[in-house]
Amino acid sequence: MTETTKAAGRADPPAADGQPLWTRNFTLYFTARIASLLGDAMLPVALSVAMLALGYGVSAVGYALGAWMGAFALFVVFGGVLADRIHPRPLMIGADAVRCGLIGATALAFATGRPELWFLIGVTALGGLATAMFQPGVNGLVPQVATDAHKANGVLRVAQGISTMAGPALAGLLAAFSPAWAFAVTAVTFGASGLCLLALRLGAYTVDRSASTLKNLREGWQEFRSRSWLWAVILIWWVLGVFVWGPVTPLGAASVTGEHGSAAFGYAEGAFGAGCVLGGLVAIRIRPARPLLGGAVAMFLFPLMPLAAGLAEDLALWLVLLGYAVSGIGWAFWGVQWSTTVQTQIPEDKLNRISAYEIAGSILAVPLGQVIAGPAGSAVGVHQLLLLAALMSAGCAAALIATAPIRRLRRTVRTPGSVQPVSPA
Repeated sequence: MTETTKAAGRADPPAADGQPLWTRNFTLYFTARIASLLGDAMLPVALSVAMLALGYGVSAVGYALGAWMGAFALFVVFGGVLADRIHPRPLMIGADAVRCGLIGATALAFATGRPELWFLIGVTALGGLATAMFQPGVNGLVPQVATDAHKANGVLRVAQGISTMAGPALAGLLAAFSPAWAFAVTAVTFGASGLCLLALRLGAYTVDRSASTLKNLREGWQEFRSRSWLWAVILIWWVLGVFVWGPVTPLGAASVTGEHGSAAFGYAEGAFGAGCVLGGLVAIRIRPARPLLGGAVAMFLFPLMPLAAGLAEDLALWLVLLGYAVSGIGWAFWGVQWSTTVQTQIPEDKLNRISAYEIAGSILAVPLGQVIAGPAGSAVGVHQLLLLAALMSAGCAAALIATAPIRRLRRTVRTPGSVQPVSPA
């Protein structure tokens, strides 16, 4: 049967033209997101530094991080189903509570001795599972807390850029001082996220709990494949994941640090985050009538990251950092257009499931790219493979523009109970 659920308290008033973005609900959601994103950025760095300091080695770190990614990829689709059946908020609060507890336990384990490898792998696997329950609801909550989804996504992309800059640096600093403190602060970020989500005041939300999980999965898949613009982007993202996102971090780290020193790659990642902040700010102001077309044009800036990494031996460090920063601008601008399009084109009662399929489709190719990066780099050469990644990035941007359903999709505005097309100015 179909049920209507309502969060405790009074909801913010419905969206209206000119209404401020920073309502009570959006301020709380923004705080929750920046706290959660900070924790997401801190965790892999804290784990890597702490495990290497204990002498576990690179392979063990890979097993632990792989356990997180594997659990996330396997269960994120089920997270989308549960978010549509229950409501994304309680699922996200529960996931934050689990992550806070798991990482807090890890902090205690490091404070009192040397954690066993099985414990660390188990914790990261459970953390990946909890994140799989959390992530599908991120898209689903934005239309419920924001009066302007486009502006909200721009602001949230700025938050992501800030977290990308601050998280790894903070985690590295704390882990060098004490791994226990690094994990303790990471646990606090997830606790803060959960408390902010708990304080939201949301209106009524209709859910259908009559269908089985299998039927919900089928319906989500049917909705996903019925939108050619959606699955076409994911297919292109598979190419990007294998040839670019998978290899660019390990190969980029090897290239940049080999030419400019061990701290240089951290600076480069920080520059990418700074570019994401700027790209998010630009996206708040610019609203293309065809958002995916506008985002695809911006994606022609993205190849500058693998290009700068591939040419690191021939470029001064400031030019490498500039390449990373400009790349971040393009990536963030695309991200705002994409998130807003998904949130406004998909019916609210199916948004979490489709977001889960979108997330799973986007990330599954990345581990494959990571696996082949090492052997391919040895066979072809690190710099050559990064230059190939730059070429493939440009090809993916061109493919986005060349695909008619992506190029022609028009911007829409979601009003209560409807989605209305917006004509170009």
